[in-house]
Amino acid sequence: MTDDERLLIALDIDGTVMLETGEISDAVIDEVRRVRDIGHEVMVSTGRSVSMTLPVIERLELTPEFVVCSNGAITLKRDASAPTGYSREYVETFNPTQVLTTIRGSLEQASYAVEDETGLYRYHGSFPDASLGAWSEKVEFEQLLTQDATRVVVISPQHDTEEFLAIVEQMGLHRVSYNVGWTAWLDIAPDGVNKATAMERVRAELMIPRSRVVAIGDGRNDIDMLEWAAAEGRGIAMGQAPEDVRAAANHFTGTDLEDGVAKALRRL
Repeated sequence: MTDDERLLIALDIDGTVMLETGEISDAVIDEVRRVRDIGHEVMVSTGRSVSMTLPVIERLELTPEFVVCSNGAITLKRDASAPTGYSREYVETFNPTQVLTTIRGSLEQASYAVEDETGLYRYHGSFPDASLGAWSEKVEFEQLLTQDATRVVVISPQHDTEEFLAIVEQMGLHRVSYNVGWTAWLDIAPDGVNKATAMERVRAELMIPRSRVVAIGDGRNDIDMLEWAAAEGRGIAMGQAPEDVRAAANHFTGTDLEDGVAKALRRL
């Protein structure tokens, strides 16, 4: 394959490559490896922390040059000298104090977590098992205010998604980037940082034209990345994606339960 034929393919993990159960189907694994073997640059771009992302890459048998984690706040670069095979190339952080205190004023019963640049989550309240990974530590709320963050996570199980989104919209979080997930789960990143900003940096370093980018995702944290890919390349929304996510895409595929990623990759 010549360089001008190579695609940059960015895959979201949860709800895209991986089912809610944690399974990755054989069909998806086979297609990911097939396009990798052809010579395309296949990578993941995820909201997951570094520690929760690298095992997925291993399962897919991928060794991409870059990996985007924490919704774009952390970009890893392949590094043979690093214990994990990757080192942190770009890290974006912010002071979470104002956003945490603002949100707590409206969502007093919510649970909160702050991810630092090492991938450690400090959290207050209750989170679903394994949602924060093994690197987590329960602390008092005030301790969340003492560490610069790559990401803040807020969950409020007593609200449905639309109600939660309405509350968040009223907060006016202008100096940070945020998105609301499938359930009442809010991800907050440094201002202007998202999967698209990280992917554009990766694309430029790999010198792959914008017309040769492909991104596949299902969640609201994928909207920026899908819009970025769709502008000149292909932004592919999963079949179960909410309407606002589908609106950001210019191509569509099946649901995660229908091996939508495998179907999309076969059509490339």
